[in-house]
Amino acid sequence: MSRIGKAPITIPSGVEFRFSSGLASAKGKLGALERKISPLVKVSVEDNIIKVEPAHNSKESRALWGTERANIFNLVKGVGEGFKKELEINGVGYRAQVQGQDLVLQLGFSHEVRYPVPQGITVTCEKPTHIVISGADRHKVGQVAAEIRAYRKPEPFKGKGVKYVNEYIFRKEGKKK
Repeated sequence: MSRIGKAPITIPSGVEFRFSSGLASAKGKLGALERKISPLVKVSVEDNIIKVEPAHNSKESRALWGTERANIFNLVKGVGEGFKKELEINGVGYRAQVQGQDLVLQLGFSHEVRYPVPQGITVTCEKPTHIVISGADRHKVGQVAAEIRAYRKPEPFKGKGVKYVNEYIFRKEGKKK
């Protein structure tokens, strides 16, 4: 039995959710999202509560039960509240700024790195060393954060690079004389 799959999803006020012919769609203040749901699970909507159940008692159906429930929850939460990831830049001369639809990063290379921000994602830089990525689609927000971090991952000796705000970098001791 899936503990996550059994939990009902409450639709918050201001969010409209519909499920028809295998397509779940949610509309809210942050936009509209839709996702195809596997036919191995049943979705029912009653009184602003969404319930997900396995369609039959097969191993595949039970395996997708919690996954599809989490995907539907992310749709509903994304259009209502949204998701955000925060990145921190450490290093002398390392900085970031937003220019139009591009994020311009200076990460110690001989050139600046320009990252085009995808549609539906908002990137802000309150400080030159702090990047906030927000949007309605959880997958897209996480993917953008991972791509920006991949330009210069934090290294273990001095900790220079781009890291998540809550990420712990295991530090190594340098060479001894």
